Amino acid sequence: MRRFLHSHITSRILARPRTVKAIAAASALILLGLAIKPAPRSNAGILDTPATVQKQPQATSSARVLQRQQQVRQIRPDNFDLERFPLQKTNESHWRHLLWTTAVVEPQEAFVAAALNKILAQTVRPDLSDTEKAIVDMAMKVGTQLYLSDPNFYGSIGQRFLETIDQSTDPEWVAVSLSGLAKGGMVATELQRMGNQVKSRFPGWTTNVFLQTTLQEIDDATTPQPLPPLRDLLTWTIAPQQLHLYVLCRPNRRILCQAILKDRSGEFVKQNGQLWSVPLLLESIHGLGWNFTRGQTPQGIYRIEGTVSQHNDEFFRAYGQFPLVNLFVPFEPGARQFIPGRPGAFKGSLEDYQALLPPSWRSYRPIQQTYWAGRSGRSLFRIHGSGESPDFFSGKDKNYPNSYEWNPTIGCLSALELYSDRGQLLKSDMPKILRTLQTAGGRNFSGYLMVVDVPADGKDPISLEAVQSEIASRQARSRDRPDQKRIILAKSTPAKKPASTTRKLIKPNQLVKVTPRSQPQPIRQTAETLQPIPIAY
Repeated sequence: MRRFLHSHITSRILARPRTVKAIAAASALILLGLAIKPAPRSNAGILDTPATVQKQPQATSSARVLQRQQQVRQIRPDNFDLERFPLQKTNESHWRHLLWTTAVVEPQEAFVAAALNKILAQTVRPDLSDTEKAIVDMAMKVGTQLYLSDPNFYGSIGQRFLETIDQSTDPEWVAVSLSGLAKGGMVATELQRMGNQVKSRFPGWTTNVFLQTTLQEIDDATTPQPLPPLRDLLTWTIAPQQLHLYVLCRPNRRILCQAILKDRSGEFVKQNGQLWSVPLLLESIHGLGWNFTRGQTPQGIYRIEGTVSQHNDEFFRAYGQFPLVNLFVPFEPGARQFIPGRPGAFKGSLEDYQALLPPSWRSYRPIQQTYWAGRSGRSLFRIHGSGESPDFFSGKDKNYPNSYEWNPTIGCLSALELYSDRGQLLKSDMPKILRTLQTAGGRNFSGYLMVVDVPADGKDPISLEAVQSEIASRQARSRDRPDQKRIILAKSTPAKKPASTTRKLIKPNQLVKVTPRSQPQPIRQTAETLQPIPIAY
């Protein structure tokens, strides 16, 4: 629907290419890493470079402390003063930066709640300017995050959601409000009542992706569909001679997901006698539903097409130092071939999408999420690491211990990337992912990724033993075909420098003007200019 001006907010950590202006202020240079000479590409891009060889200055303990302090210092009453910073074009950059900082810090401050309460009260106004709509839109996302983090302290946001459902003419804001209340634990009977109210207020709700998918989600929560046989999905081939990467999650996305891979021969890749696997985190920092920009990673089918280069320190914090795996959802421009044999992006019907799935999965609604996410305008999903430390995001204290070291995104698939206090790489799963995809799929690898939630009691990720039992019969058949080529990885697999596609790195701060905001003399001597950081993780 709307984004920060000119559709600047995207569904993931990446945004459309644009020229980045130089930052004059020294503090901003430190914050964005522009004052540091970028690492040579010949070193930063090689996957087998020893961790002790290349230091990343932005990952040192002092740089991380400074980065966090700069964010926390922005959470002060004068920055949230709507009289000083009214919702107008000259203050748009201020609110964009401040709302992202609020998402990072997750403060429990009365002045933050009061400011968000005033901003979200604008959802019922029919005459908002483009700037006001953009700021309110971002506030809806961050407001959802804070409301879900503490519904008691941020109860006023819940009240604004109720008013939005009752009075707003904007279907996306109504859907976000309804979804936020549902995720916040509102009783099913009240949700059904409000759902019926929304249907009455919007007679054409079935033609609006946000309303249609949100109302369907509420119905499915009451009577969930049973998961079809997982083996049917794992043994299905969307297209021959293509990679098939599976990411198996729990509905609670604070629990790590498990990625496994089938090579172009249809055989599961193994390493040291076990299924090759990598843990990934598919959690949105905002806690939004999959059908909204900046929300959770949708379930369903993605097209994999090579990598996007990342060798610029300017975006180290958002992505880490390694290339990103390039993913496409249906309807997203740029895909070379989404449907086998049909060049270009997916432009078909739901039936065309369902035909890519095994018969037992075609009527299972959750696996259709990427189709509807693409219809709603989501795009630019990636698999990537993170240059931020695990404790940069305040909401991480709610994560389970085994997922704490992975950072959230705004829709992407997050891989582990850890650094020492001296800025040396300690561990990263991106080299393993890139090396394996190239070994199994060639230098310019392509194929399909499927994300699926596997419900279960408890807080543990799906085990490789459980996955292996699902595909055991297929493995037995594979062993009866000695002529079939299989990919077996060992620790000594030689590393290769990943190939980039022709797509250039898409910069994360498309919605951020990195030129520092000029403003009158600060109210206090200790006040700092609000500093931009990449609003895309």
